[in-house]
Amino acid sequence: MKTRLAEGLALLLMVGALYGQSSQSTSQPAGEQHPHDQMQMPGMQMPDSPPPEQPKQSQPPAGQQQMPGMQIQQNPEPEQPSPKLGPVYTLEQLQQSAIEHNPTLKQAEAEIRAAEGRTRQAGLYPNPTVGYLGEQISGGSQRGGEQGGFIQQDIVLGGKLGAARRVSEQERRQAEAEREEQLLRVQNAVAMAYYQSLAAQETVAVRETLLKLAQDALATARQLFNVGQADEPDLLQTEVEAGQQEVVLVSAQQRQQMLWRSLGAVIGQPNLPFGNLAGNLEELPEVDTQRWLDNILQNSPAVKIASLSFARAQAELDRAKREPIPDLQLRAGVQQNRELLESTGRPIGLQGFAEVGVRIPIFNRNQGNVQAARANIERSDLEQQRVQLLLRERSSSVFQSYLTAKATVERYRKQMMPQAERAYKLYLDRYSNMAAAYPQVLIAQRTLFQLRTDYIAALENLWVSTVTLKGFLLTDGLEAPTPPTEVDRPVRETNLPTGSSMTQGR
Repeated sequence: MKTRLAEGLALLLMVGALYGQSSQSTSQPAGEQHPHDQMQMPGMQMPDSPPPEQPKQSQPPAGQQQMPGMQIQQNPEPEQPSPKLGPVYTLEQLQQSAIEHNPTLKQAEAEIRAAEGRTRQAGLYPNPTVGYLGEQISGGSQRGGEQGGFIQQDIVLGGKLGAARRVSEQERRQAEAEREEQLLRVQNAVAMAYYQSLAAQETVAVRETLLKLAQDALATARQLFNVGQADEPDLLQTEVEAGQQEVVLVSAQQRQQMLWRSLGAVIGQPNLPFGNLAGNLEELPEVDTQRWLDNILQNSPAVKIASLSFARAQAELDRAKREPIPDLQLRAGVQQNRELLESTGRPIGLQGFAEVGVRIPIFNRNQGNVQAARANIERSDLEQQRVQLLLRERSSSVFQSYLTAKATVERYRKQMMPQAERAYKLYLDRYSNMAAAYPQVLIAQRTLFQLRTDYIAALENLWVSTVTLKGFLLTDGLEAPTPPTEVDRPVRETNLPTGSSMTQGR
């Protein structure tokens, strides 16, 4: 059955070659390039697929040259779909748009302003108290008693205002570090969504080509079936393959739409117009795993925030120790005394008074807050160690994903893709010399395109891991920034990419 299918297909191709020579010479100018020959992924050069040369040893019967409905394409390579119209986006444009529209960055800036306000408030002196004073004002012999006003002011001693200001200043620095961390989160999230969408865009293009191949094969099988050169199982199998490619293409298109919506959400523009992404998946940076690990452990914003948290805890302990130092309480005023003097019989008149006092720290020496501050210092010191260990532990899985993806990409690029290209060329040459059936050429061509799809998936995984490592494992661009008074969460497990999440949906 396969022999009959191969013989029939070769016969049809020879008929189409003879039938279409006159129209081909007039309709296609010399040197004009086939649309498919212009579509190449960088680094994945596909061999040109010339029309299969028909052997000159045999000629088809003259009666077969005019058989209706049997015009077979000379070129086994199907035409690529025309480029889709729409805006073109670069990674830099998308990241800049995210800086302008992502709400978490504005939240981080609001935290900085709030911390600045608390710093300003912590250094302000307490307000004075002004009031009315009246004694023995019931009347009678006192003639209205004593009435007047006073002013009271607490003088803060022991440097407590400066200590409080230093605590708030550390909070402000933490808020600024959180803003830097959040900016990295947003940029990394946009970069990851960009490369995932770029890979989906390339995958859809390859899937469209595979569907065109399957449709061409189906059309050929139907023609062979009509002339009795193919059996019904051959036709049914070809129809199944074409339907399968349609399903796979729809799935790839749906995934591309899903990733585009995710990209728009991270940017802060959920209605971002659908368009094309400009970029090259093969322009990968060189990665020294040990150097990148050292960079994560030393320069990660999470490490900086943990260090600032320790400094803030020390400032809180200093403030707690100064709290028992009493403030100086001053009170002074004047009053009109209407009581009559016995010697003169006249009112005493204006008289002044002053008071000075301090609160003696006998029972409350702020010992509880001092104990809590010391415990907080110990916790903050351990937090620095925890963050180091957390980054080391979480980065290990990402490094493994990176190394696996890199090995896969190198295997495709240096071995599997060249082998598939060579196999395709050999089948094409053998078919030209009547040593192989044309279905073998189609299978080799389809295998080569399928390898392209797998190669794109490997490149996507490699880029996701690269962005994650280069961005200090900060990937969740829509998580709210941590307030400076709370414990920072440098790695949030819900958005850390893993091997399963990077290949999901394929």
